[in-house]
Amino acid sequence: MIKTLLAILLFASTVTIIGCTVPTENIDTMNDPGKAVMQLDYRDFDRAASQMVQSLIKSGSLKKEAGGKYVLATGRIVNDTMQRIDTDQLMAKVEKELMDSGLVTMTSTIGGGTAGRDSMMFDVRDVRDSEKGDEFKQDTLQAKGQLIAPELSISGKIIQRNIRYEGNKQQVEYYFQLQLTSMATGLRQWQDETIIGKRGDKKNVPW
Repeated sequence: MIKTLLAILLFASTVTIIGCTVPTENIDTMNDPGKAVMQLDYRDFDRAASQMVQSLIKSGSLKKEAGGKYVLATGRIVNDTMQRIDTDQLMAKVEKELMDSGLVTMTSTIGGGTAGRDSMMFDVRDVRDSEKGDEFKQDTLQAKGQLIAPELSISGKIIQRNIRYEGNKQQVEYYFQLQLTSMATGLRQWQDETIIGKRGDKKNVPW
């Protein structure tokens, strides 16, 4: 009798769980009608990155007087929010759009993030300078003095502010800040800020 009762309860709870499960659906990232969320989502990253890149291009700071392309490195991007944001994710889109503009070439040798760097650049040179280098055909090893140093660096910060708003609501503000600096002079060539604001129920946790 007890076993039968337990079986009935187990079946009933399983049916309840299945009935309450929200079905999984794919997101059309090109035309997403989904509701806004208090946290930062991919739409916010896309918007912030695009606005920043367009501002930088329009400023004329990437036009080289002698022609050609600037060599650009990504510096440190500080996450000063309550969320565990992968800043490389934001900068990957910024870097792609900048390269697509035809105005810059990104370097993979140095930078504040990790996604854009390629450790193999120095691994092969460590091999070249070690005893293992004798095992390689010498004309296939990279010669010294071939790497190109960056001329410009882009760095920035993401800031979050939470504000009480009309009783049961809250306002969350996200500030995306970027700046462009000359590696030769240390002078700042450009800077801008994109603000993304959200309002919602104060019970919605923005992290």
